[in-house]
Amino acid sequence: MVELRHPSSSLGSRVASSPMKRDEDTSPLIHDHFSQHVEDHPRHSSRDRERSFWWQTYSFSPFSKDDPRFSQRGSRISLFLLLFVAIAGLISIFSILHRLNSPYLCKKDGIVLHCPRVKEKPSLWENPFSATTSWKPCAERREGGISDLPPENETSGYLFIHAEGGLNQQRIAICNAVAVAKIMNATLILPVLKQDQIWKDQTKFEDIFDVDHFINYLKDDVRIVRDIPEWFTDKSELFTSIRRTVKNIPKYAPAQFYIDNVLPRIKEKKIMSLKPFVDRLGYDNVPPEINRLRCRVNYHALKFLPEIEQMSDLLVSRMRNRTGSPNPYMALHLRFEKGMVGLSFCDFVGTREEKARMAEYRQKEWPRRYKNGTHLWQLALQKRKEGRCPLEPGEVAVILRAMGYPKETQIYVASGQVYGGQNRMAPLRNMFPNLVTKEELASKEELAAFRKHVTSLAALDFLVCLKSDVFVMTHGGNFAKLIIGARRYVGHRQKSIKPDKGLMSKSFGDPYMGWVNFVEDVVITHQTRTGLPEETFPNYDLWENPLSPCMCKA
Repeated sequence: MVELRHPSSSLGSRVASSPMKRDEDTSPLIHDHFSQHVEDHPRHSSRDRERSFWWQTYSFSPFSKDDPRFSQRGSRISLFLLLFVAIAGLISIFSILHRLNSPYLCKKDGIVLHCPRVKEKPSLWENPFSATTSWKPCAERREGGISDLPPENETSGYLFIHAEGGLNQQRIAICNAVAVAKIMNATLILPVLKQDQIWKDQTKFEDIFDVDHFINYLKDDVRIVRDIPEWFTDKSELFTSIRRTVKNIPKYAPAQFYIDNVLPRIKEKKIMSLKPFVDRLGYDNVPPEINRLRCRVNYHALKFLPEIEQMSDLLVSRMRNRTGSPNPYMALHLRFEKGMVGLSFCDFVGTREEKARMAEYRQKEWPRRYKNGTHLWQLALQKRKEGRCPLEPGEVAVILRAMGYPKETQIYVASGQVYGGQNRMAPLRNMFPNLVTKEELASKEELAAFRKHVTSLAALDFLVCLKSDVFVMTHGGNFAKLIIGARRYVGHRQKSIKPDKGLMSKSFGDPYMGWVNFVEDVVITHQTRTGLPEETFPNYDLWENPLSPCMCKA
């Protein structure tokens, strides 16, 4: 295990607050022979130093010490020089203090203001203000713009898509559908939220999102209709017929693919369905205005129904007042359900019986990947080393304590049924007893209306996490990256912690690493992993980092 070190004194102060203390009596950088060498040299008394100073001062005089005029003119010149130096020093000190404490000129909304100089202290609950003011959101609709969209009957044709998966995968598919319709100048039929084998939910678009707002907000960008046109009588054909379906669209396809391969078929058939439609549009191979449109859909056009928004606000209010007075809270997206643990093919702490049952589960659900199971141990080690395994609840607790979050921290947990149950959650709950879920914040009666649709409950978790003071993810996925991206878009001030699982796995696996060194590693590693502005790169994920296409320099 390679131990990380940092020279800054500020980090030292953080480490000193940990349960273990450094030995401050001696330093390996100072040797005994050095101190002895210093003591061998004679020390100058204060009188000797004064004599040396005055001698140097008098030496500026053009007269010798034996000159009879030296006594009068020399002393006057030296006193004048000393007085000048003293006055200049006082002026410099007062000038520095004045600049540190006085306001400076800054601009806000085009107006020159006096802004106070405030030295920021590190905060557990928000990113430094100075590091978050350089970018602002700029994907919103242009007010007062003139639409150049053709009438519905003059577009290239109608585009129909099935939004598959869970709520957040469906959200991304809807954003991509609007973008593809814009690329081909097609009319978009309101997407259908397809039932997923895992979620088993029959939710419709209008059960989750505000349809009127969605259509109205994008009226200058894409023509959107609520339903399949009446003249197209066999509506089931869009779900079943191969003649009406465009398949084999490559993942992260460029805009030109749709123009060359899909647009001609839409013009010919007038209505076409795209299936499947998960991650079927790229990021850096489409025009910047198309990426900006996707952000407009995601951050402005897609709004949850008012009752979902109101319930989430109620949960947020209860989280902020659990201590009897206003308090910040953390939202933790804990991805440690049985399905996630099995799909990861990682090895976790457990009894021999638990491991045997998990092996049977993996063999049943993913037989092609499981094969005979002999290669899985090496695969599990490699994945953990690369940081591709979900963090266990106990590991999350240790990381948060190393970051400095106290035992009293209020934590909202967004999670399914944790694999291993209460035994697996015990380390996290012991270190942070103030854990709570939406089921504990709200009564059964309050949540009854939302239990009709699994996606409604997922929407509540999404909004409570989005509005938290600190958001912590423990594994990848659409839920976490959409929240981190949205928090970045509204301003990078909100902390969104993304643990470095690769480095943490090395630290957890080092039996010789003490608490002080572990704290140091955690603090240094995560200084820049809190949702701060990051430049985009080729094949970047637009949903997690909307910086370049969807934000402008402030």
